[in-house]
Amino acid sequence: MKKTLLSLSAVVFGTASIAQGPAITSWMINTTGITGQHYVSGNSTPIAETVLANVETVQYSSNWVYITTSGVPAYVTGPFLDGNPSLASDQNAIFKFPLNPSENTGTPTATTMGNIGVFINGVALFDYRDGVSWKNSTSSLAGGPLGGTGDNIWNRDAVVAEMSGFDCSKGHPAMGNYHHHQNPSAYDLDLAVLSNICTLYDADGLYMLDSTVHSPLIGYAYDGFPIYGAYGYANADGTGGITRIKSSYELRNITVRTIYADGTDVTDGPAVSSTYPLGYFREDYEYVAGPTADYLDEHNGRFCVTPEYPGGTYAYFCTVDAEWNSAYPYAVGPTFYGNKTAAKVTSISEAVTTYDPSAAGIVSTDLQNANIELYPNPSNEFVAIQIGSLNNENISLDLYNLQGKLIQSTTLYQGTTIAYFDVRTLYSGEYVVRISNSGGSITKKILVTK
Repeated sequence: MKKTLLSLSAVVFGTASIAQGPAITSWMINTTGITGQHYVSGNSTPIAETVLANVETVQYSSNWVYITTSGVPAYVTGPFLDGNPSLASDQNAIFKFPLNPSENTGTPTATTMGNIGVFINGVALFDYRDGVSWKNSTSSLAGGPLGGTGDNIWNRDAVVAEMSGFDCSKGHPAMGNYHHHQNPSAYDLDLAVLSNICTLYDADGLYMLDSTVHSPLIGYAYDGFPIYGAYGYANADGTGGITRIKSSYELRNITVRTIYADGTDVTDGPAVSSTYPLGYFREDYEYVAGPTADYLDEHNGRFCVTPEYPGGTYAYFCTVDAEWNSAYPYAVGPTFYGNKTAAKVTSISEAVTTYDPSAAGIVSTDLQNANIELYPNPSNEFVAIQIGSLNNENISLDLYNLQGKLIQSTTLYQGTTIAYFDVRTLYSGEYVVRISNSGGSITKKILVTK
């Protein structure tokens, strides 16, 4: 199966520049002037920014695609309650990705601190680490935001250790560079909620998990291969129905941290404890090949058929556990499958074509099957409209009374999942919400009670 899919994927990638394949067409290009927003601690009203959100332009040659982006998402960022003084700020970035990614047949390249990929809304993907590691000589943590330098032997897992500093969308900035280490779906949408940050601030993110359909393509790694959400086809050839795609990394059965999983004797780390539980450090995990095709390889990917690559491709998945909580190694890593050739560049030095999404035609969200929910319903204060899929374009939301009078209008913006109507001043009774995009419209009813 691997060899078959490899040959088919080579055909797909080799024609990408001609056919404007997914590596060109999948980015969320901001054509309506959407700007970023952020929360200030204690205030659930977002503050509007002037920085354009999502991707600004996509340009391509025969071998490369260039993504120009601010790195700021359309969903509201912040607050970051661990004392992080930074806000998501304009990165003025150009990312260069290969259109013909290839397998690295030599020693795998380890992921590093900083960007290791980019989500389709232009936001950065980081790996598991935060720059902090155990320092044996002082029996303490050091490095990264803590200052100093650790041993870099027992490396802290940011998803576990920095949870208090993530916003509702599971992201935070590093000196202004807003990024995710993990699946970019809101905490409050997980089956078991680990953080209460969404209690005051919107449960928003890039998309919502849906166990009934193949997860959307949500980004590209620095080796040029695509990144998907947590669900895919059970079998690599596209058969077997939809299932959660699983990490093959497991927590080791250890009580002390003195050797690596491969038996290498290393500088000691702290003993396993309530302060430093298993999973606090990356080296607490070991790779154990999964028994079925829905388990991923050591890079957190596999060769498989996907909706965007029907001929097959190597693809990474943002892994979660059965409760939808992020599962190590989260997206890509700890090594890349392919040759790491993507980079952040300061300019484009070759002739390129600018991709025009309007000429290509936006693939509208199928509103009939988009799992759009209105809640609470009935309500006497606010009604949330949340979409259960990736939202590629602005969706208009109009609230009418039963006599057909327009009461309120708002927008569910591209790259977000939630919007609100304020019904506090409305009379009790039934109202109709019209939900529309370029592909059509649907209506849903809400009940206002006083």
